[in-house]
Amino acid sequence: QVQLVESGGGLVQAGDSLRLSCTASGRTLSNYYMGWFRQAPGKEREFVARISRGGSTTYYADSVKGRFTISRDGAKNTVFLQMNSLRPEDTAVYYCAADSTPGSWPTVTTTDVYDYWGQGTQVTVSS
Repeated sequence: QVQLVESGGGLVQAGDSLRLSCTASGRTLSNYYMGWFRQAPGKEREFVARISRGGSTTYYADSVKGRFTISRDGAKNTVFLQMNSLRPEDTAVYYCAADSTPGSWPTVTTTDVYDYWGQGTQVTVSS
């Protein structure tokens, strides 16, 4: 069992930056392909980004491409989501997720392929 814990959310103004972190207890994250999703009130959970186990391959939703960066630090057993130039429409609860199998686009954007989920961290961007 992998327990994922997100942190780093908060209330910021449009144009600001935040860095989200996802850590795990019980298992090393290096065994998993890691993703970030978000869910705004009244909307479905949507894909944000994904990174391969070694960190060499990343995928991004079009809405965040060029503004968000996913990365991982094996020594810290942590996955990050650096969010720059935040917009009010980025407001959501952000979740990290772990997938034990490799995948390809666009399958990796679906929630079904992920085995473990964190509880989420709130990001609110004011205009």
